[in-house]
Amino acid sequence: MTDRHAELDAALDRVIGAAQAHLAAVKAAGGRTDDDEVWRAYVELNNASFEYDELLLDAFGEVTPWDVEAIDPDEADRAFGVGADEGEQTDPYPQVVSVRQRRDYRVPSVAALLRVAEAARRAAQQAEHEPVAPVESVGEAVLELMQASDGSMGALDIPELESLNGVVVVAEVGTALDPEAYDDADATGPFALAGADRVLDRLDEHAYVEEEPAADARAADASTDAAPADAEDANTNR
Repeated sequence: MTDRHAELDAALDRVIGAAQAHLAAVKAAGGRTDDDEVWRAYVELNNASFEYDELLLDAFGEVTPWDVEAIDPDEADRAFGVGADEGEQTDPYPQVVSVRQRRDYRVPSVAALLRVAEAARRAAQQAEHEPVAPVESVGEAVLELMQASDGSMGALDIPELESLNGVVVVAEVGTALDPEAYDDADATGPFALAGADRVLDRLDEHAYVEEEPAADARAADASTDAAPADAEDANTNR
């Protein structure tokens, strides 16, 4: 066996070992995103595949199906923040950022809204084999729809709710929210800013309203409709 063959065999062994290490890291992460070990194993597999592909091309003019480029592990770690401890963060934000959103809705039909919310509750609880309690109020229906989805306001973009105007406020606060510090009936306390808190930015959300025809367009339509009648009157008078 020539040195070139031995070098290729060793490169292929590194690809196989890197692939096995990558699979082990993925299994250990259990679906966790942004896992450092998975990322490092990915870089090793990428670079081993790149090296083997280059050696195969140089030796025999053949290529693999892998279209990869070499990755500098150190540069990649810095770019993606892998392995950075809290003490290594170079740009910490000293305050807590608080996002507060309000959007208003008109309810065209309470009965229709309750039916949709009950259907969402039924779909969520059927998997748990629990009895489904009826949805009895508008507020309960809105919360049920949000809980059945991802918890965002987008869950309320349904025909049973007519979206009106809204506003989003981004503020910096000195203390993070503690929901248990407020009574269940307190609707203003959790959203009020303290003296040292300050608003950073605000976004106004305007509901889409279909514009009515302009006044001159309506007048033109009216005159057009009246023209045949005038002509008929003139013929009658003759």
